[in-house]
Amino acid sequence: MINGYAAYKAKEELKPLSYEPKELKTNEVEIKVTHCGICHSDLHLIDNDWMMSSYPFIPGHEVSGTVVRLGDGVKHLQTGDRVGLGWQAGSCHTCEQCESGHENLCASSQGTCVGRHGGYADHVIADAAFAIKIPAAMESEFAGPLMCGGVTVFSPLRKFGVKKGTRVAVIGIGGLGHMAIQFAAKMGAEVTAISTSDSKREEAFSFGATGFINSRKEPDFAAHAEKFDFIVSTVFASMNWQALVNTLRPRGELCFVGALGIPVEVSAFSLLTRERKISGSAIGSPGMLEEMLEFAATHGVRPMIEKMPMKDVNLALKKVADNTVRYRMVLVND
Repeated sequence: MINGYAAYKAKEELKPLSYEPKELKTNEVEIKVTHCGICHSDLHLIDNDWMMSSYPFIPGHEVSGTVVRLGDGVKHLQTGDRVGLGWQAGSCHTCEQCESGHENLCASSQGTCVGRHGGYADHVIADAAFAIKIPAAMESEFAGPLMCGGVTVFSPLRKFGVKKGTRVAVIGIGGLGHMAIQFAAKMGAEVTAISTSDSKREEAFSFGATGFINSRKEPDFAAHAEKFDFIVSTVFASMNWQALVNTLRPRGELCFVGALGIPVEVSAFSLLTRERKISGSAIGSPGMLEEMLEFAATHGVRPMIEKMPMKDVNLALKKVADNTVRYRMVLVND
């Protein structure tokens, strides 16, 4: 029997739920959950903001734990391995995207807690391809948030080719942004943090930033024209996107990882004359997840977390909803 905390209706507190797991498929693993991070996506799923939730369901997709059961076809993992599980728990493995190593773009992608039960529980089941071994140097309490938020910011930095001397700006110093600053700095980039609050300045520097812009005081970014090679936006609020595009150097790129739900208006002329790009990035493939965990373990990238017992999940969710957590909440099983 698997025991967890489930949403039974939108916008209501979670309540206990127990269910009998199905027999493992040949490609699946069962993970004993030791830690599970809380992501803002969980809040959207609980409240059915994206109109894709099916009740009751157990949320949670930032899992750390140990393998306790394996399907007959799983050869790369063993019982007792420490693994992480992020947003994605399955894909078709046969489409063009899967076969080219972009499983996160599979049209048949299966969310860890979309249409199935996730990680706010003592166990969770997933396709073994998405259960990523946690390096020995990485503590389990930090691995969960890296499996979703970490790879969300690591992947676009890697795909752009950030390296020593690359000039990177990170918009938003929160659950995603504080990890983006660390990753970019450890890649050798010159990192500028962009925030609406001067209260984040010293923390941004502690994460590895060497520059800071208060976007409330400098909404037009006039002093920063053609300054950045790559900008990653982690925020969910509208900004002066044209002004930010103007801060890009030739062939620079503005990448969205925050799920902004309103149009982004910029002049096409400002893109084509300097060969600038606007892009988006969503989580990462199993290969990218493995690379991200190794990089984080080797270079000391760690999310800033607050821990609470799994049984206090509703209090933890409220703190996340109220934005009083710096910067990731992690639930811990007894």
